[in-house]
Amino acid sequence: MTQNTPLDIAIIGTGFGGLGMAMQLKKAGIDNFALLEKADSVGGTWRDNTYPGAACDVQSHLYSFSFEPKSDWTRKFGLQPEIRAYLEGCASKYQLQRHIHFNQEVTAADFDADAGLWRLQTAAGDRFLTRILVTATGQLNQPAYPRLDGLQRFQGHAFHSARWDHRHDLSDKRVAVIGTGASAIQFVPQILPRVRELKLFQRSGAWVIPKPDRPFSGFEQYLFNHYPVLDRLYRTQIYWRNESRALAFTRFGFLLNVFKWQAKHLAKKHVRDPDKRRKLIPDYPVGCKRVLIANDWYQAIDQDHLALITDGIDHIDERGVVTTDGQHHEVDTLIYGTGFKATDFLSPITITGLNGQSLNDAWQDGAEAYKGMNVAGFPNLFMLYGPNTNLAHSSIVFMLESQIRYVMQCVRLLQDPGLHYIDVKAERQQDYVSGLQHQLSHSVWESGCDSWYKTDSGRNTNNWPGFTFSFRLMTSKLDLQDYHLQPVPARG
Repeated sequence: MTQNTPLDIAIIGTGFGGLGMAMQLKKAGIDNFALLEKADSVGGTWRDNTYPGAACDVQSHLYSFSFEPKSDWTRKFGLQPEIRAYLEGCASKYQLQRHIHFNQEVTAADFDADAGLWRLQTAAGDRFLTRILVTATGQLNQPAYPRLDGLQRFQGHAFHSARWDHRHDLSDKRVAVIGTGASAIQFVPQILPRVRELKLFQRSGAWVIPKPDRPFSGFEQYLFNHYPVLDRLYRTQIYWRNESRALAFTRFGFLLNVFKWQAKHLAKKHVRDPDKRRKLIPDYPVGCKRVLIANDWYQAIDQDHLALITDGIDHIDERGVVTTDGQHHEVDTLIYGTGFKATDFLSPITITGLNGQSLNDAWQDGAEAYKGMNVAGFPNLFMLYGPNTNLAHSSIVFMLESQIRYVMQCVRLLQDPGLHYIDVKAERQQDYVSGLQHQLSHSVWESGCDSWYKTDSGRNTNNWPGFTFSFRLMTSKLDLQDYHLQPVPARG
């Protein structure tokens, strides 16, 4: 299928970013847009990650759209099925289904400067034309598999936690889990009661602190529903409590030492084996990598049929895992809890801008974007949850709403029939990125550890080094001096 009539806007992805953008377009009365979704349903990461125990580490009332509140959250921290249902409900309420093209994975996007249009190609062989391209593919959508020799030789069953195989019965199985990150700390305690033995391969420990989670009572839900002001006040106090932690991550890392005390206290309380306890406690500063929250992690590690292995993995063979000390760990099932290719923004889409420039070439030293949204030489392209917009202390939904408001200003500007396209000035982008990287250099993320926030070269391309309200203020007003405004060419 080739779509010959250009769209005003094409949005790639139907997670929080894509749906939020589409909802605001609807509210503005703009209807000539489409959402291109690689899967057969909406939900983004909350559709893909269905592993046992999948849940959010941001409070439910803040991890939702401010303009589409939900008063009947069942828990303080939402579980995957409920978050996915919330997004499906948003799509239904705003009648977005007729705008969504499912099973349309975008593989290439090329900008035609003469026409002022993006030409999109999908894996299904279809083509779309659009004036404005909004990418909402997220940072956590491409699973990262471990780089280990022999992965293909394993004759048991293997899968990534982000592509959980629910048909595979783990009962009485010998299971190896590679990785102890945010996903593993949620699914390991859930599967542990079913398996015969679990071998947990840890490259580095994680700082794990208590999760202040519990179900909401019926009375609380009643109050939130019948007195919306209470719902808004509750959300507001969550926001400011979380926001106060930004100073600890970006300026005063010593304030995070309370997390260190909590983690050590819980490990000592719940883990009997001193060797396991020693292996659990990280050797890097709190906050250098993602701080994790859980209430059952240490209790799971304490179980006798869980072995915590910190020797490096040499290779995988037909029957299991061989560590660098020569020991062979025979298992039936391999589960990769190794996270995502978080620094491979927009991968695997091939994006080509002005003068045939590839975005991969523009980003050869690491992804960067003006205000996390625009890249010089790629007109009318806007990224949601782009470079350096990730958070360690608050809700990405707040950041997405800030970006969506900014993009909406650009959409209104581009409704001018005399304007062909806008393109951020390279010098403005460079000034912005230089200032941002300078701020990052003083953050706890630069205190001496590797993390998924950074590229292989050590550049932090993911995190925002400040308050979310400062990002909201920065994106509140479109400054035309930041952009080249290309008028519609005269027709001779």
